[in-house]
Amino acid sequence: MDKKFFRHFSKLLKPISPWVFLSIAVVSGIVCVVAMRNNNLTALRLRDEVNKVDQANGDVETALRNLRTYVYRHMNTNLAVGPNAIKPPVQLKYTYERLLAAEQARVGTDSSSIYNQAQTECEKQFPKGLFGAGRIPCITNYVSTRTSKESVAQTIPDSLYKFDFVPPRWSPDLAGWSLIIASVSLALFVVRFGLEKWVKAELRDL
Repeated sequence: MDKKFFRHFSKLLKPISPWVFLSIAVVSGIVCVVAMRNNNLTALRLRDEVNKVDQANGDVETALRNLRTYVYRHMNTNLAVGPNAIKPPVQLKYTYERLLAAEQARVGTDSSSIYNQAQTECEKQFPKGLFGAGRIPCITNYVSTRTSKESVAQTIPDSLYKFDFVPPRWSPDLAGWSLIIASVSLALFVVRFGLEKWVKAELRDL
């Protein structure tokens, strides 16, 4: 390649300033950071709304669906990050406690049938009369293990009321598109700046 070629190539590059690409990359990067932060804050606000509705015994399904839809459609909405984050990040604590209380109340009304079951079972284990060794402790243990909070909780798994929604790595929103524009602009800046340095170096050597 001769000097004429590089001079012509240098003239072609002059109208395309590399600093324009760098400026676009910086502005787009700032927009991306702000948009990603807004995505995260909105997800946190929607999670707080789920907690409030859950506590007030409101329409949890709608609040949960709004949160899930938003997280699935926006990047940087991971709720399971941070030093004080709970895992899973969404827990319907009050709904679960209400169901648990209702189940305990139901079990309480059936305590007589549980006691009868205890008598039948313990008579098989200790057949030597009511005061046979072990029968009374057997009955007591049988009833307590089936009416305690822990045993009732086993009938309603708390995992059914805990949720974790995974956001996309990239989303077609303001944060996602500004990230692409910033990345492409930075790449064009590097290419344009590199070409200029290369042409100048070649012209010096010729």
